Amino acid sequence: MQLAEKVALITGAGSGIAKATALLFAKEGAKVAALGRTEEELNKTVAQIQAAGGEAIPVTADISQPEQMQQAVQQIVNQWGRLDIVFANAGINGVWASLEELEPEEWDKTLNINLKGTFLTVKYAVPYLKKQGGSVIVTSSVNGTRIFSNTGATAYACSKAAQVAFTKMAALELAEHRIRVNVICPGAITTSIDENTERRDVEEIKEEVEYPEGEIPLTDGKPGTSEQVAQLVLFLASDASSHVTGTEVWIDGGQSLLVG
Repeated sequence: MQLAEKVALITGAGSGIAKATALLFAKEGAKVAALGRTEEELNKTVAQIQAAGGEAIPVTADISQPEQMQQAVQQIVNQWGRLDIVFANAGINGVWASLEELEPEEWDKTLNINLKGTFLTVKYAVPYLKKQGGSVIVTSSVNGTRIFSNTGATAYACSKAAQVAFTKMAALELAEHRIRVNVICPGAITTSIDENTERRDVEEIKEEVEYPEGEIPLTDGKPGTSEQVAQLVLFLASDASSHVTGTEVWIDGGQSLLVG
């Protein structure tokens, strides 16, 4: 097993990419701290892991709140005595709207959860990662890194671009402590995040572009799966990527090369 005896913190673990990763990590021997804001969802993830013979605990916290994240990391360390892997995946799409219609508080909410939340997740984990080294994986996006044609997604794209910069800064700072920091940039993946996206009159400002053969060349337009992304995260968390740090990896079937 690739992650035997490792302790992993996974944010947003109640659904989607993070849930798939939590299940895979547990299968590979990791002890999983499934963090999120919805206790019911977290309990389901933990129950699935335990039913398969794995070890996991639910950790309820809002990643944008410093006190809650500090307490969450402490809870994990109290439970298992260490922390080896951090998958900072939780985030929101937020409101997609024109600059004139996007409200300052909507901008703040997206940046607070996506960017500040990443910072807080890593910040409070670092003292424990330093003890033996480890791996941090951040979930960014094709938006803000290769794709800029999703008009109205300005706050989201800016938060995702900033996560890449954060990763590279952190990778260099933490390298001497044998902590690797990498970032994944998924494209269209089948998750529920789109259900929580508020699009406000975006079609009125969007430039019309048509891709008659589909937007994802590798699969003729079919989105990727959370399980495929989880396999990439496993690689970056494991010793198989022991010489990889400060690197962004796009997982989108070529979508961003075509659409960007």
